Amino acid sequence: MSDSGFEPTVFRLRDGSIKLGQFLKLADMVDTGADAKGLLAQGLVRVNGDVETRRGRQLVAGDVVECAGRRVVVG
Repeated sequence: MSDSGFEPTVFRLRDGSIKLGQFLKLADMVDTGADAKGLLAQGLVRVNGDVETRRGRQLVAGDVVECAGRRVVVG
């Protein structure tokens, strides 16, 4: 359960992994790749509780991504 008191959204993968930048767009956490780049550069994205700055970070099922007040579980 998230800190804000509600269950996180689950985003189902079609393949075994996805890059963080792509995930942020597909999960509707950002509108554009430029938005993702800016949030990552500012340290505003967390993966499994740790700040992540790499757009190319590979996500797999079970990873938890937090950004812009949302928490999404990679499924």
